[in-house]
Amino acid sequence: MARTDPKKDVVIVGLGWTGSILGIELAKEGLDILALERGPDRATVPEFQYPEVIDELKYGIRYGFMQKPRNSTITVRRTLDETARPMRRLGSFLPGDGVGGAGIHWNGQTWRPMENEFRLRSYVEENFGAEAIPEGMVLQDWGVTYEELEPYFDRFEFMAGIAGKAGNIRGEIQEGGNPFEAPRSREYPLPPMKQTTDALIFAEAARAMGYHPFPRPSANASAAYVNEYGMQLGPCNYCGFCERYGCINYSKASPQTCILDALKRYPNFGYKVNAEVLRVDLAADGQTATGVTWWDEAAQEEVSQPADMVILAAYQLHNVHLMLLSGIGQPYDPVTGEGVTGKNYSYQMNGGTTLFFKDRHFNPFAAAGSSGMSIDDFAINRIDFGAEGFIGGSYITAGLSNGQPIRGIQLPEGVPAWGAAWKQGISEWYGHSMSIGSHGSNLSYRDCYLDLDPTYTDRHGRPLMRMTFDWKENDIRMTQFMRTKIEEIARSMNPDSWKSSYKEEGARYDIRPYQTTHNVGGAIMGVDPATSAVNRYLQTWDQHNVFVMGAGAFPQNIQYNPTGAVGALAYWAAEAIRKDYLPNPRPLM
Repeated sequence: MARTDPKKDVVIVGLGWTGSILGIELAKEGLDILALERGPDRATVPEFQYPEVIDELKYGIRYGFMQKPRNSTITVRRTLDETARPMRRLGSFLPGDGVGGAGIHWNGQTWRPMENEFRLRSYVEENFGAEAIPEGMVLQDWGVTYEELEPYFDRFEFMAGIAGKAGNIRGEIQEGGNPFEAPRSREYPLPPMKQTTDALIFAEAARAMGYHPFPRPSANASAAYVNEYGMQLGPCNYCGFCERYGCINYSKASPQTCILDALKRYPNFGYKVNAEVLRVDLAADGQTATGVTWWDEAAQEEVSQPADMVILAAYQLHNVHLMLLSGIGQPYDPVTGEGVTGKNYSYQMNGGTTLFFKDRHFNPFAAAGSSGMSIDDFAINRIDFGAEGFIGGSYITAGLSNGQPIRGIQLPEGVPAWGAAWKQGISEWYGHSMSIGSHGSNLSYRDCYLDLDPTYTDRHGRPLMRMTFDWKENDIRMTQFMRTKIEEIARSMNPDSWKSSYKEEGARYDIRPYQTTHNVGGAIMGVDPATSAVNRYLQTWDQHNVFVMGAGAFPQNIQYNPTGAVGALAYWAAEAIRKDYLPNPRPLM
C-alpha cells in the first residue's frame, strides 16, 4: 500500500530551470512547496569541481549528466505506418538527469524569438496567403505576443547574466547588434564575450557581403555578475568545457549558479531526489488535480503527495508523457486532427559547412559554448516565403565551442576515420578548421506528434511515450537554401577545402547522431481549448490547478535555441499565478 505524505500547497515536478524559477517565485508568497526530482542531487560543489568534471570520456562521450535510456526512454517511428521501437542509446537529443536538468549541460545560447514567430500562422496568411502553407503543416499562433513577453525575457536575461549586444532598444537600431531582432527595453546585462579568430574572420566575410554580423547572446558570463537573487557568476575563462559539462568556474548560467542556493534558503521550500513522479492524481470529477503519485527509489514504494497545485516543470518529453498518463487533455489523433495532448511535436533543422585552412591556426582549446558571431539576414522575418517555396528561417553562425580531443576533431574529405592515416590527418589539421552553421526552424505537421505506445512499457508498467516524427519537404528546402548562403560565404573566405552536411531531399529522421536537445510541442499553448493543451498562462484547460512549463508549449519550433523563451514563459506564468490565480483560484481564461 502506498504511503501518503503530508499535504503541500504546491508540488513541482522537476527541478531544472523552470522548476527553480517557479519554486523561488512562489516561495516568496509563503506557500509550502515541495519539488520532486527523478534524478540525483547535483550542486556546483562537488559535482562540477575541477578537474573531475572536465572528463571528456565520462561526460562528453558517456553522458554522465544525461538520463539513461534504461531508466527513461521513448519509442520512435517516422510514419503512422511504421512500428515504433525503443530508443536504447542516447543520440539525437540529451535530456538532463538530476537537479538542474539540461540547464547543467547546455552551451548557453540564449535568444529571443522574432516577433512574428509568436503569431506565425497569422503572419504567413497576412503576408503570403493561406495557400503558402503546405498541406499537412499545422501552424498556430502562440496566444501571447512578443510585446507581452518582453519584460519576462528581460527578467530571465538579467537573472542569468546574459552577455550580448542589443540591436534594437525601444525601436532604435544599435550599431554592432542584431538589427533584425525584436525591440528590447534595455541593453544586455553583460557586454559580449571575446571572439575567437574563426568568428572574427566569418564576421569580416559576412560584412563584406553586405550582411550584419553581431555577437551571439551568451549565458557564459563575460564579467563578474550578481543577479536579483544575490547569486554570483564569475567571468568565463574559455576552457572549452560547456556543452555536456557542469561549469567549473561559476561562469555558465544554470539553476545551480543562478537560483538554487537562494531557493534552498526558504524554509517553506523543500525537494526530494530520486523521486520519479508516476502520474498526476485527479479528483473524481476530473476538474482538478489532488496531487501526484511518485516512486521513492530509496524506499522502493509508491508515495501519494497531496497538493493544492501541481506544476509540471520536467523536460518537455516528460511533461507530455505525464499528461498522457494522467488523462490531462484529450490525446491527439492525427487521423481526425482532434485532441490536444501530444499535438505538434517538432524539433530543429540544422546544417553546417566546415572549412580547412593550411596556413591559419585556430586555438580550439580556448573556446566557450556560446562565444561566436552570427547573422540574421535569413531569419524568419527576412525571407519571402512565397518566392522561395518554404516557410521558416535560420540564423547563421561561427564560433569555436571546444577543442576536446575526442569530440572536437574535424578532418577534410578523404582522410580515413581510423588507423595511421587518421592519426596523420589529426597532426596536420587539428587547429586548422572552423565551421559555419545554420540553426533553423522546424515547423509542425499533422502527423508529427507524441502519444502512448501500445506495446512497450517502462519499469513501472506504464506505457512508454511514442514519438512519430520525420523531416518534411518544406524543412529540407529551408536548409538547402541556407546551404547556398553559407557556402557562398565560405567560398569568399578562400579555404583550402570545405565539406558540408545538410539534410537533402529524401532525408529521413535518424535518432543516432546528436542534433539538438531542442524538443518542443506536445503541450502547446493557445487561446482555444480545441487546439491547445494549455492556455496562454500555461494552465491546463480542464484542471485549473495544473500548470505546465517548458518548450512543450511551443506550437512549432522557432529558429533559435529555446531556453530564452522557456525562461520568459516561466516568469510570465509565475506572475499570473502569483497576482491572479492565488487570490482567486480558477481558470484564468
